[in-house]
Amino acid sequence: MAEFKDYFSTRSGEYSRFRPSYPPAVYQYLSGLCAGHDLAWDCATGSGQAARGLCGHFHQIVATDASAEQLRHAAGPDNVSFRVATAEQSGFETASVDLITVAQALHWFDHEAFFREVKRVVKPGGIIAAWSYNLLEITPEIDVIVNRFCEDTVGEYWPPGRRYVVDDYRTIAFPFAEVTMPPLRMTVVWSLDDLIGYLATWSAVTRYRAARGRDPMVDIYTELSTVWGPDTAAKKTVHWPLSFLVGKL
Repeated sequence: MAEFKDYFSTRSGEYSRFRPSYPPAVYQYLSGLCAGHDLAWDCATGSGQAARGLCGHFHQIVATDASAEQLRHAAGPDNVSFRVATAEQSGFETASVDLITVAQALHWFDHEAFFREVKRVVKPGGIIAAWSYNLLEITPEIDVIVNRFCEDTVGEYWPPGRRYVVDDYRTIAFPFAEVTMPPLRMTVVWSLDDLIGYLATWSAVTRYRAARGRDPMVDIYTELSTVWGPDTAAKKTVHWPLSFLVGKL
């Protein structure tokens, strides 16, 4: 099994605050695919965004993450519980789970080992759903700066798994009967400080800081300020198209 690579614990508070939430339509559609609604497993939950989204659709949600520090910032209603576990060794009973969700994390896993675990724990007819998002969309002037920051400034510091996100998960060998999802996207309304807080949670930014001993956010904040407008507290609409791998067992 591949060693767990923890890219986010050092910024787990910021991750909880600045990572966007997924649209309710994601959970509604996935719930409609499931024959049973007793137990959902939100794998690599981070601070629990997807786990909270599932709470109105399943009797019980167990949200796991390999990082205890990430879970320290996780929260959810009474039918959501959190525990430390890797994706590849979940601790669930065989054929016990109706739905597995993996939000913006499948690219970090040992895919073969995880998919074996999926086959073991999901009930017959159950669903595995993984999704990701790549670069955001605001305005052409802002987008070009963010894209350049992603590719040129911190590009060499992205972990290898990010290539799957760039490919919209199309290059992951997915051993399940695929289910087509409708086109969906995340949308938030952010100030410039919100955007900077989000960009600071990127794994490549954390690795850049460690390698170079300086914060790349200082330069991009100055550059973005020139195109955001005179009021950096002004809100702008931010979109991320979502890419899905959904399968039925």
